[in-house]
Amino acid sequence: MSLDLLESTKAAPPRDNGELVFCEPWQARAFGLAADLVDGGHFTWDGFREHLIEAIAAAETTAERSAATEPRDYYRCWLTALEQAVTEGGLLAPQTLTTRAEQYAARPAGHDH
Repeated sequence: MSLDLLESTKAAPPRDNGELVFCEPWQARAFGLAADLVDGGHFTWDGFREHLIEAIAAAETTAERSAATEPRDYYRCWLTALEQAVTEGGLLAPQTLTTRAEQYAARPAGHDH
């Protein structure tokens, strides 16, 4: 299966003129990490898509309830789906993932590489 599995679904990534669109470097990194993990056989696009659709639905429900003016953030949903796939696949324990995310977030600005 390939990324094409996501096209024409609620889980399709944003594109401009046929090219993937990333507004922030972390979005491209999260996208690439998921693609590498799929290529490495750690999970499938099909399984990832299920997590992504669930994350999108949850974000849309939250936005509706809070009357948010901002549309859901696709790549935040992507990141949620990636975290679920990584923990469900046993690549990282949920607490380890949380700890690493907190450590990464605590680093000084400009040290995101």
